[in-house]
Amino acid sequence: MLNDNDTLPFAREEYAERLKRTRMVMQERQLDALVITEPANMFYLTGYDAWSFYVPQAVIVDLTEDLPVWFGREQDGNCARATTFLPESQLFLYSDDHVQAADRHPMQLLGTWLKDRGYASRHIGVEMGAFYYTARAHAELVRALPDARFQDAELLVNWVRAVKSPAEIRYLKEAGEIAERMMSRAVSVAAPGVRECDLVAEIYHAQMKGTEAFGGVYSTSQPHIGAGRRANSPHLTWRDTPLGNDAPINMEFAGCRFRYHGPIGRTIYLGRPPQRYLDLAAAVIEGLESALATVRPGVTCEDVEAAWRATVSRWGFTKNSRAGYSIGIGYPPTWGERTMSLRPGDRTALQANMAFHLMPAIWVGDTGVTITQSFHVTESGYEPLTRLPRELIVKN
Repeated sequence: MLNDNDTLPFAREEYAERLKRTRMVMQERQLDALVITEPANMFYLTGYDAWSFYVPQAVIVDLTEDLPVWFGREQDGNCARATTFLPESQLFLYSDDHVQAADRHPMQLLGTWLKDRGYASRHIGVEMGAFYYTARAHAELVRALPDARFQDAELLVNWVRAVKSPAEIRYLKEAGEIAERMMSRAVSVAAPGVRECDLVAEIYHAQMKGTEAFGGVYSTSQPHIGAGRRANSPHLTWRDTPLGNDAPINMEFAGCRFRYHGPIGRTIYLGRPPQRYLDLAAAVIEGLESALATVRPGVTCEDVEAAWRATVSRWGFTKNSRAGYSIGIGYPPTWGERTMSLRPGDRTALQANMAFHLMPAIWVGDTGVTITQSFHVTESGYEPLTRLPRELIVKN
């Protein structure tokens, strides 16, 4: 259900609360302004949603101003008008001659704008590790404000996003419903002789079609398909190769609803799996269930991973990569929030309405098994975002 003007996925009051919590952290870090360039954070605070992140753009949050400012390309101004609650006074647009130009850069304009508003020697936070905040963007901003004190504020807003509102949880569940339909369609279509590209075409159709109640949109990445001899690799792109018999297909993808992602991973085995493969799948499933059984508020991220690791080690398997990560809003290239990881050393305590993708797949030797579960933390445990059985899918 949208808000009154039928353009924003959340009520204005929710955006106001998000800005309030962001400013509280800014005050703790003694930041006068925050220059946000991560698309997910821009969406979170303003609703801005367009495929324009390939050029410099930003949202500027000030401690004293009531509303943030959206800074971006002039031709994308209508995207801001269509997707945000910001009035015209809060849009700062640059001309197209600054796009991919060797002799000028949009951050020069933003630096001058900040300087004219009294930030020449103030504390300014920037997202140093954001994917679209380039080295040149930072250099140009520093050059325009040589006396300002820049502070790395990477993940400041990401952590504000960690605990979800009821409306966010609803969109995560809807994304999970779309993911279920994507996987169900993949299971129905997969068969020896079907080309990988044709399988993915059916997955994409289900992703965009969504459900009868709501549609889907593009996710942060393409479906990951590792079939046959490529089942030992986690992040491959499909080919036009026909699927073989007596071979696994590992798949991972996500449904997406208002940029909120519900990931899912499953393995389909075409034919009759050998016992060693059945044992590998059984280890992954038992480890997954053990990890989920630990989930509740107060348990740490590393506690969840430890339960997984202890279980699979009894089967004689190990995994050196993390067992999962926090999820929520996503733009290319990742649906992960880049905050919490389910791995040793992450002592972040789980809180109700945090969301995760428990992704304890194992790739070993010349094969692998991918069976995952996305979920949100409840007051007493967890609730899955996808409800397909956590099992190896065998198609003889």
